[in-house]
Amino acid sequence: MESWINIKDGVVPSVCSLDCPDQCGLLVHKKDGKIVKIDGDPDHPVTKGSICNKVRNMTERLYDSSRLKTPLKRVGPKGDGKFEPISWDEAIETIAGRWKQLISAEGAESILPYSFYGNMGRIQSEGMDRRFFNRLGASQLEQTICSSAGSVGYNYTMGGGFGTDPEDMTETKLFIFWGINAASTNMHQVMIAQKARKTGAKLVVIDVHKNQTGRMADWFIPILPGTDSALALGIMHILFEENLVDREFLKEYTVGYEELENHVKSYDPKTVSEITGVPVDDIYKLARMYGEISPSMIRIGNGLQHHDNGGMIVRTISCLPALTGQWPLKGGGAVKSNSGYLAFNTRALQRPELRKKQARTINMIQLADALHESEQPIRSLFVYCSNPAVVAPSAGKVRKGLEREDLFTVVHDLFLTETAKYADIVLPATSSYENTDFYTSYWHQYLHLQEPVIPPYGESKSNSDVFRLLAEAMGFEDPELKDSDEELIEQAISDVANPYFPDTDLDQLKKERFVKAKNKDGYWKNLNTPSGKIELYSKQMELAGYPALPTHISLVEDNDCPFLFVPGPNHNFLNSTFSNNEKHAKLEKAPQLFMNRLDAEKLGIENGSSVRIWNGRGECEMAASVGEHVLPGVVVSQGLWSDQFGNKHLVNSLTPDRVADMGGGAVFFSGRVNVELANKSSAETGKEAAAVK
Repeated sequence: MESWINIKDGVVPSVCSLDCPDQCGLLVHKKDGKIVKIDGDPDHPVTKGSICNKVRNMTERLYDSSRLKTPLKRVGPKGDGKFEPISWDEAIETIAGRWKQLISAEGAESILPYSFYGNMGRIQSEGMDRRFFNRLGASQLEQTICSSAGSVGYNYTMGGGFGTDPEDMTETKLFIFWGINAASTNMHQVMIAQKARKTGAKLVVIDVHKNQTGRMADWFIPILPGTDSALALGIMHILFEENLVDREFLKEYTVGYEELENHVKSYDPKTVSEITGVPVDDIYKLARMYGEISPSMIRIGNGLQHHDNGGMIVRTISCLPALTGQWPLKGGGAVKSNSGYLAFNTRALQRPELRKKQARTINMIQLADALHESEQPIRSLFVYCSNPAVVAPSAGKVRKGLEREDLFTVVHDLFLTETAKYADIVLPATSSYENTDFYTSYWHQYLHLQEPVIPPYGESKSNSDVFRLLAEAMGFEDPELKDSDEELIEQAISDVANPYFPDTDLDQLKKERFVKAKNKDGYWKNLNTPSGKIELYSKQMELAGYPALPTHISLVEDNDCPFLFVPGPNHNFLNSTFSNNEKHAKLEKAPQLFMNRLDAEKLGIENGSSVRIWNGRGECEMAASVGEHVLPGVVVSQGLWSDQFGNKHLVNSLTPDRVADMGGGAVFFSGRVNVELANKSSAETGKEAAAVK
């Protein structure tokens, strides 16, 4: 088969690399060897040719004039973004030379890799990089910034990332989107629900903000941040009280339903309404709807887990489908993540045995503290597939840490990101369209192959190429550090213990491009929980120090600011990706702070007013959007904006960097802030803050 790179004019297959559940099949249009247009692949069984604006406008990002073409060396103060081009030889020699000095003087743990899934390709995000840093003996990064709290919570109930197959949702009659702005973050889930609505299905959205998804719902239910477990327990109270539960299913396939029934008696609708802000009548209406309509499916969103109690929230909601016996029904159940179906041979890919001794682990959401640690300081940071100067909590403190002259920082990226401006060496990265890789969706159940469709941009190199070069420069002779990307794929998809992983090899993937997980009918009958059943009562949780039954736990109040602050995602960026691209920024227009009309009136804020948002960690400014889209006492922003469009939009300078209740997860949505008109006097500020309280 001819390499896609060699096709100068025509249409070639690809797959979206973004950290998004949809993981779309793509068709890439080429002219004179360049990508001129990207469409969806109509033959993909789930995404069916539809793609989002982020990807439709990807060519502007791939060929952006500010994309990095050569390695760079810093020539000005950290943060100023002043660099000069250097060769790859000089860049690799500089990095390897500094690391050899550090290892000799302070040990390999003085070096920290910092990465996430800016590219969801498994080879580029967790392949040769893991092998290299294992062999180096560097500090290990605990990658908790996105889904860890909710994953742990869901696992306590369901034993892993297993849920409803999107292809079965044609039968769903009630969709509950809980804590997910799916129109912006899971568009094909919305398309499935919209199609089902034409034949009578209902869509209920529960969220802290009436965003695009909330506005298209049959019923939008606003809720106070971090109170979702209480609402779920209130629903359970009514389901048991009004005998809307499937007792036969509960007896055969669950553990602890009798204990749960007794436990939820204390979560009466009046109590739950006072906690959540949801009216008593609405709690009854929702519970009865859920108890009477089948099949029902709950799409559990990422936003829920970004609270102090995020793991317990997801754990609690994940108990609901069992109460009404949804799991055996086609299109019934819930989805938090379906990643379990495509779990591959991680050990073969990452080679943990290359690590000679255990190293310390640093939680990525606590980078701010880690960069200021004096006892065992981090002396070198290697950043790839992430932009912590924007995405990490307490981002202002992170940037202070990045300013350290004794911190040798390397950034491998497509652009001179906010983080890269603090780097000593910047390396140009390939895009996914220039790489060989494989992808595993965490929503639908298809494994994809990506082969390069264009050559590397300028002198850019893939992550795996960079780590092979560094391994050679460090003098590492291990054969595992010389494997090609295709060999890495073959190792990752061979000898897989997961019973659902497809029987496939690289040749089949090259022919078919995407392959589905094996049949998993009845998976809920034999779960990876200690009992093999759905655990409504979890002895495992009790042993770990948690309540064994789902429980509402209040948020931490770390200051006396009057507003709960939720910095959610927007429509045209994905975290900080695309925020620096002019086309995507124009589509998004400008950052806004959504606030309730009653709060705005007390503060003298009108729609469109410029407001200052601040707490003890930092401050930012944006325009107020005043209305009824959030409850009183709540403010919501959308999107992580690039510094190039103003330096007053760094919302993560406001977010706490403490860890969630489970999995070391982030608590981006459990912070509190003050809000005032921009440029107000301190006297006016004090009066207005008192009025809001």
